[in-house]
Amino acid sequence: MLDLRFPTALQIVLCVAMSDREGRRSTSKTLAMGLEVNPSFVRKLMVPLTREGIIISTLGRSGTIHLGRPPEDITLCDIYTSVIEDKPLLPQRPEVKARCVVSANTCWFFKELAFEAEQASMKVLKSKTVADALREICERDRRNTEDANTLVCRP
Repeated sequence: MLDLRFPTALQIVLCVAMSDREGRRSTSKTLAMGLEVNPSFVRKLMVPLTREGIIISTLGRSGTIHLGRPPEDITLCDIYTSVIEDKPLLPQRPEVKARCVVSANTCWFFKELAFEAEQASMKVLKSKTVADALREICERDRRNTEDANTLVCRP
């Protein structure tokens, strides 16, 4: 089963950051519409993001969602680890009986491979911030490439 928590949480945080930058209000309903998901899924992802101080939200009719700290201080790794928690990047199969050289050694081999892959992935995610991601998205915005004056992103 595909785990979409990280890409969805990343999009939530980036949308909140863009709304903060542009002085617009973010709610779980508006975020859900943009993500084409149920608002309850957005609220469910907001729990770990709030717990880790990545976002803050106010309740009530005029409630809104903001970043909990500057976008330069939030790494993509912060977002990933908050919503994924301790789930491994590459889950392994259960051990099987050692019937041959492969079945006897695949478990430890895959465990080491998965650890290396996870460390490499975390290094990349730690090297990028929400501010970096927004900057890159705005620079590479593909909505109206013929008319660059219609771009909404502003540094």
